[in-house]
Amino acid sequence: MQKSSSSPFSRPVANWVLLGVFMLLVQVMLGGITRLTGSGLSITEWEILTGFLPPLNASQWETHFREYQQTSQYHLLHAGFSLSDFKFIFFWEWFHRFWARMVMVVFVAGFIYLFVKKQLNERIILPLLILFLMGAMQGLIGWIMVKSGLTGDAVYVKPTKLALHFVFAMGLICYAWWFAVSLRVPGKEIVYHTGMHQWTLTIIVILFIQLAFGALMAGHKAAAAASTWPTINGDWLPGRLWKESPPVLNLIDNPITIHFFHRSIAYLLLVLTLLWTFNIYRVTGVSHLVRKSRWLPVLMVLLQVLLGISSVLTSPGIVAGHWGLFEWLAQLHQIVGMLFLLVMIYMLFLLRRRRPAGY
Repeated sequence: MQKSSSSPFSRPVANWVLLGVFMLLVQVMLGGITRLTGSGLSITEWEILTGFLPPLNASQWETHFREYQQTSQYHLLHAGFSLSDFKFIFFWEWFHRFWARMVMVVFVAGFIYLFVKKQLNERIILPLLILFLMGAMQGLIGWIMVKSGLTGDAVYVKPTKLALHFVFAMGLICYAWWFAVSLRVPGKEIVYHTGMHQWTLTIIVILFIQLAFGALMAGHKAAAAASTWPTINGDWLPGRLWKESPPVLNLIDNPITIHFFHRSIAYLLLVLTLLWTFNIYRVTGVSHLVRKSRWLPVLMVLLQVLLGISSVLTSPGIVAGHWGLFEWLAQLHQIVGMLFLLVMIYMLFLLRRRRPAGY
């Protein structure tokens, strides 16, 4: 029997949401480039509409440059910047914001088109409204993050605000991804296995914590704080883990502590994912999609660990204002981390806790 146009399994809606997921992933990647190039504070105003276009003449460029010259980052780090140097960092921050606006345009235009074509029903509209509100909230969090770097004598955004911005972005992407998958995957592909469902959920929770520590690593530039492996500056258990008071501050303000936990959680995720893979291959009667994709988590985690180690070992080669090997590895490390999370969300969708009543 042919599905009606109002079915929640509408392929056009699913393709549109998947496009949104892709654009959001690109947005996070652009955020990583913006951070690695030190471009995040080059635009000092939040111009929602007028900021759609970059400066178009010399006068506008001079105005933006003068505004940047009022920041502590300029005075303390970039006092020798020429207008040409400023244009480089301005481009990445502007493009990051421009892409966010394009995500919103694609969302609104697609919503109107699909609504007119009667492809949207009540079960679809509510998740879309939630996505819209989450997207708007993410924009606000992004500006709060930028403002934290424009206050007082700050030269970078606050690492905690950066972590909040990144983790919330991943929450938005995961929600959109789950919604898109629910529109594409038929019910026959779902496997009901309580043990594997709980194991998958556990890995996802730990992975979100790991991503938060990864963002704190980036905010504190903590890779260079311990550029050795497997030890941390020669120690298995660094002596400065709890130097801050109260001790909980070390988890957000102490680069060595953040680095230690980021590594430790990576090892935990590696072990858990290896065990997860071993057990999923022992489950009988899995669906076609589970059988095709059950090897992906272990591939993602192995690649992620390798990139993490490589990033740490190349961190002594960091040169301010220069994109080198470390920056490439750090960017790939972030991308694979995001893909690892999406793979685990996909497996969580396929591996359910229990059958619905009356199934």
